[in-house]
Amino acid sequence: MWLAAFVSWALMGALVIKQGNITTALRTGWKTAAWAGLMNPVAYYLVLFAAYDRLPGQEAMALNYTWALAMAFLAVPLLGQRLTHMDIVAGLVAYAGVWVIATRGAVFNVAFADPLGVVLALASTLLWALYWLLNARDTRQPLVGQWQNFSVGLPVLTLLLLIGPGFQWHGLPAFGAGVYVGLFEMGVAFILWQLAVHKVSRTAKVSNLIFLSPPVSLLLLFLVVGEPILPSTLVGLVLILLGLGLQQLPSDAKQ
Repeated sequence: MWLAAFVSWALMGALVIKQGNITTALRTGWKTAAWAGLMNPVAYYLVLFAAYDRLPGQEAMALNYTWALAMAFLAVPLLGQRLTHMDIVAGLVAYAGVWVIATRGAVFNVAFADPLGVVLALASTLLWALYWLLNARDTRQPLVGQWQNFSVGLPVLTLLLLIGPGFQWHGLPAFGAGVYVGLFEMGVAFILWQLAVHKVSRTAKVSNLIFLSPPVSLLLLFLVVGEPILPSTLVGLVLILLGLGLQQLPSDAKQ
């Protein structure tokens, strides 16, 4: 995680310098970065990676897709946006999928396979949604803001690493994974998503392309990681995507 955050910070810093915005980045915006950097990358990724440590990748991935619904619900008190009846129905359908995944198909059995892992995965969606909703009012340039956030978060992660296990070498595959996560998961994805949040009038509509990634993610988990896909994951993911699909209906179709 530390390596990924460092790579992402370096990437965004290089882009800020290339765009000629480094002077602005060093002078203003640090009050916002002081809290935003603690939320993301620090709190969000600590919680998310803890969930991935406890749950199979397919389950953590599927549960993580409920962030879009969490974002729509949190946008009501935070941004004053209106929650439609279909948004509520969509939430019930999607979180029914969460229940299927959490119980691994034993839907009438309250004993979750890993309750802490499920709580961590869902908590990460709340952190992610809250972070981006608060950033919707951020007046900083998206790239400058993200670099500042990581400039705050990286020293905190470094301190936590030194207090904990310290710097260790885990081999080239682990190094490559850290670089990959830093470039794409933490870097490019953050920048594109923040640009999207700033350009939409209704947050519930910002995730139209979310439906493209789950099948690809499951396929990669099966082919690359070799993780067998559970039937409960497929059923739960279908329900989650159905809920997200209902949320994306045009306003007149929701009445």
